[in-house]
Amino acid sequence: MEFRESRTRENLMRAFAGESQARNRYTFAASAARSAGLHWVERVFKFTADQEKEHAEIFMKLLAQCEGENIHIEGSYPVENTAWTPDRLLRSAQHNEYEEAQSVYPSFAQVAREEGFLAVATTFDMIAAIEQTHGDRFGQLARRAEENRMFAGGEQTQWLCLNCGHVHIGAQAPTLCPVCKHAQGYFVRVETTEILAPKS
Repeated sequence: MEFRESRTRENLMRAFAGESQARNRYTFAASAARSAGLHWVERVFKFTADQEKEHAEIFMKLLAQCEGENIHIEGSYPVENTAWTPDRLLRSAQHNEYEEAQSVYPSFAQVAREEGFLAVATTFDMIAAIEQTHGDRFGQLARRAEENRMFAGGEQTQWLCLNCGHVHIGAQAPTLCPVCKHAQGYFVRVETTEILAPKS
């Protein structure tokens, strides 16, 4: 099948549009989390927004042979209220990521396989797996927010201050960092900070 006549071409543009919109929604959500004093949630939204930008770029590169064209697509995309609470924004993000991971991208991958675009199918499958991870992370944070456990953990929980790096050990994060005096919203469980590791 010719790529320009394929459904895969349109699905790639739908995916590009979806990832681009997700990036903006997560940037808006990061601002809402910052306003609520939830600085770790803010960073997770920003971190995920950056990954969505990378996904959008991957999909755009797969459309390179259509350079200069306008590709007409129809699609539906979620609308969120930036005044929603961070826990509601997290749940919405979880839902949207799971929809991509479990429905949208697997169906796009199947179409690409049927049309003979196996590399594109593999890309959809791999990005679907990433979106599943995003959904899991958002869900975990939403659950902690809903259960008022964002800053409460086990007896020996290690809490990292995102501002100065101080590590506190205890059942909950301190109200103020004893070193830099930043608020509790700057603390995060040490075991969840792997996303802060520099890219190799």
